[in-house]
Amino acid sequence: MKKYKVGIIGATGMVGQRFCLILDKHPWFEIVCLAASPRSAGKTFKEAVSGKWKLADPMPEDLEDMIVLNATDDVEKIASMVDFCFCAVDMKKDEIRALEERYAKAECPIVSNNSAHRFTPDVPMVIPEINPQHVDIIPAQRKRLGTKKGFIAVKSNCSLQSYVPALAPLMEKYKVTKALACTYQAISGAGRTFETFPEILDNVIPYIGGEEEKSEKEPMKIWGHIEGDEIVNATEPAITAQCLRVPVSDGHTAAVFCSFENKPSKEEILAAWKSFSGVPQQLKLPSAPKQFLHYFEEDDRPQAKLDRNLEGGMAVSIGRLREDTLFDYKFVCLSHNTLRGAAGGAVLLAELLAAKGYFD
Repeated sequence: MKKYKVGIIGATGMVGQRFCLILDKHPWFEIVCLAASPRSAGKTFKEAVSGKWKLADPMPEDLEDMIVLNATDDVEKIASMVDFCFCAVDMKKDEIRALEERYAKAECPIVSNNSAHRFTPDVPMVIPEINPQHVDIIPAQRKRLGTKKGFIAVKSNCSLQSYVPALAPLMEKYKVTKALACTYQAISGAGRTFETFPEILDNVIPYIGGEEEKSEKEPMKIWGHIEGDEIVNATEPAITAQCLRVPVSDGHTAAVFCSFENKPSKEEILAAWKSFSGVPQQLKLPSAPKQFLHYFEEDDRPQAKLDRNLEGGMAVSIGRLREDTLFDYKFVCLSHNTLRGAAGGAVLLAELLAAKGYFD
């Protein structure tokens, strides 16, 4: 595999910082430019994030003196330097849509952590183990944009990265008809730490703007299919969600309830989870967990503090599978929201795109 030159747009935010750490010494990708808002542009990366580095691991040394470019004014310059860019900017949705299309039309492919293009019909929204075939829509998108190389691909919201992977292996054979998910979401999902979010201490906040809508609607696109020049959303299963912010640094937990058209046994569900793997595992992509879904037999697992970093934070943990009085089954899931759920999921998507030749 050739070494691809990569830029990070929105490098100073929490997800951008996570991209920096994940891509440091990545076997396929090399960071050659960092971009952010005008207030950071022109500074070294170390200066731009001074007092604002939010992660436990230190900034990669080789990025400290890299000059931050202007994400909105330097589009052509950035496009000329890279094979593709990751995007994790903090802007209004219409501004993000316009910016990402500017990069794509400048022949710079964009792998986005943002939500702005998740429901653009010809933009693939991919969990690589579940719907890798959706990248096949990219030629149609390029036709619309008038590009030869440029396109946009996005990852899904972090709130559904725990429970959708657990439902996926059960969809075809047993047909999930309805699901309820209550997610208990870490503060890093809001780009916050305990130091910058004191009101979360000794507290649970029962509202996260937009999360419930994303949790209910985005799985429909993931389970949809390509028809002509667009991705057509699935209509089943019916999903309802509640999303709460809890005093946890990293790791989104989900309490899941589901029913089936063809109810499996508990043993059949466990076997489906254990045997489930996808294209990332088959291709041995660098960020892919060897075992995507891990089931814990202990009654008190998974726990965010103990299990969020399983397989480099890229695996999904499941526990407490049991029959329910209103639904067929209930269980608990956990995923690392800034690794599998954000930057890591985007890097895995980029690895899939690289393996399929979309950056060449």
